[in-house]
Amino acid sequence: MPKLGMEPIRRKALVAAAIAEIGEAGSLDVTVSRIARRAGMSSALAHHYFGGKDQMFVAAMREILRGYSAEVRRALAGAVTPRDRARAIVQANFADSCFDPSSVSAWMTFYVQAQTNPEALRLLRLYQRRLRSNLTHALRPLCRDPVGAADTLAALIDGLYIRAALTAPDADPEGRALALLNTLTETT
Repeated sequence: MPKLGMEPIRRKALVAAAIAEIGEAGSLDVTVSRIARRAGMSSALAHHYFGGKDQMFVAAMREILRGYSAEVRRALAGAVTPRDRARAIVQANFADSCFDPSSVSAWMTFYVQAQTNPEALRLLRLYQRRLRSNLTHALRPLCRDPVGAADTLAALIDGLYIRAALTAPDADPEGRALALLNTLTETT
């Protein structure tokens, strides 16, 4: 007889294990068996909850996106001016919870997975549209081309994640992004 109430706990454990395994491997080159072992359960149970590795990785990305969203909301809660809002969005991207090595590796594998997995691509596009929308809204009163500035900042954020994933992290990625924000908004 199945233990009632265990499914959400086990799913959460599998998602955390998937993120940790991806971080350790630095790629999608992890097995369901390895993830399940890290979570303290059988691979059969992992397959029961997720169906396969792709679904588990999508669930892991959803969890990372939830954490990212919470960081953005937390940072925006104290933002008063448009400049504060733009800074908060940039800073949320480099919060410890978003920029730790496991999360960075998961983001990179997520980009790879989005090339072949429609659900991963849908999540990636949602994230990109939301980031662009938030930045554009914050930058609108600060510069002549808020859409272009938002795209530039988003590209810088992605680039800094790639550098971190390639084990050549910038000494101060948040500082570089904030300096670019200041440069882009000096024209007001």
